[in-house]
Amino acid sequence: MEPKFFSTISNQVYISLWNKYRPVIIQLMVNSAEGPQRYKFFDHEFKALNPKEKSYSFALAAYQGKATNNIKTSLMAQDLLNMLSMSRKATELMQSNHFEFNMDKQFILHVKRPTPVEPAPVVNVNEEPTA
Repeated sequence: MEPKFFSTISNQVYISLWNKYRPVIIQLMVNSAEGPQRYKFFDHEFKALNPKEKSYSFALAAYQGKATNNIKTSLMAQDLLNMLSMSRKATELMQSNHFEFNMDKQFILHVKRPTPVEPAPVVNVNEEPTA
């Protein structure tokens, strides 16, 4: 009996498509420092890869090369993160920045860098004010 190998990575249905658009996606990530970015994909490219898919929309929040939201039910998001993790530039960008990737029903990918919420400074009310 031959051993079975199980992969924790998706079936990589969309990896070739994400690789095709890797330069565009990385440019969106770079430009997101100035504000939200978006890119319109051709729906037939996604539908040809997985015609049984019911919803091609997804949300992926990523930081330091890992998803910070649950993407277990989205092969598209898993494959996007996988492709980004293979890119040196994308890895560098994700190392110090949070990113949000959202694909809507019109096949528009939205990329933004949310501003991290900084904790309020701790003030000790028992201290004398300094002059």
